[in-house]
Amino acid sequence: MPYDDSPPPTRRARPLSVAAALAAVCLTAAGCGGGPEAGRADGAPPRPDAGAASPAPSEPAGSAAPSASPSGSASAKPLPKGPLTGRTVVIDPGHNPGNRDHTREINEQVDIGTGRKECDTTGTSTNDGYAEARFTLDVSHRLRTLLEAEGARVRLTHDADRPFGPCIDERARIGNEAKADAVVSVHADGSTVGNRGFHVILPAAVKGGGADTSKIVKSSADLGARIAGHFVRTTGSAPSNYIGGNTGLDTRNDLGGLNLSTVPKVFVECGNMRDPKDAALLTSASWRQKAAQGLADGISSYLKG
Repeated sequence: MPYDDSPPPTRRARPLSVAAALAAVCLTAAGCGGGPEAGRADGAPPRPDAGAASPAPSEPAGSAAPSASPSGSASAKPLPKGPLTGRTVVIDPGHNPGNRDHTREINEQVDIGTGRKECDTTGTSTNDGYAEARFTLDVSHRLRTLLEAEGARVRLTHDADRPFGPCIDERARIGNEAKADAVVSVHADGSTVGNRGFHVILPAAVKGGGADTSKIVKSSADLGARIAGHFVRTTGSAPSNYIGGNTGLDTRNDLGGLNLSTVPKVFVECGNMRDPKDAALLTSASWRQKAAQGLADGISSYLKG
């Protein structure tokens, strides 16, 4: 079926304190305890050098064509002055639509500090074929627009402007080299029917090989809590009923994109594509705009805090 990827109008982000963010999560949940980790694979792609990025699919050609840089795709248009002026945000759209055509490349193992893992995966999809990689790009474009309206300098790790990838280690490196104030990796889960809701994945304390998250665990937890609180309030979605003990927060040590980050970073699983009720939200352009707004509000609250 066709899906509308055109972004609705934007609004400005509103700040929210950490306490209020956590309260917003807890008010919609059964409690704020810990929960089991997901067994889901890390989402991130391969190695060809990024060329000049094409305009985002939801933007008219020539209006805001992003330019390539060593730190990923960045918008070339002048930014307004705003509360996020001088701050850099890296958005990491999970997977790449081309990954499915490059399975050999994305199955190559890369170092994640504490071991080795596939360069990337293809991601999941709804039962009627709406791909996670398409969802993540759409939400990332909407999120970029909202953050740029606040004055932030925004870079994408990719914009479907390369055959596949980048790999999970390169995705981390893009945020690190940009000296990002915050990095958010956008995903959707592929669990079983009946498993519903969003969750934010936080980096665990990891040290080994090229990984050392000791300096970002606390700041990433702050970023994740603020995103979770705003995501509840803006989208109306509840925290995951199957990961994170109803807090909407989950800590993992097996994701290369987090292990290798030296700047505050979280993953956001916006919902479960394999559950029909969640899938109805994820395939709705108006809900995806709410999701982007919830992410933007959480990021903005963190950067202003």
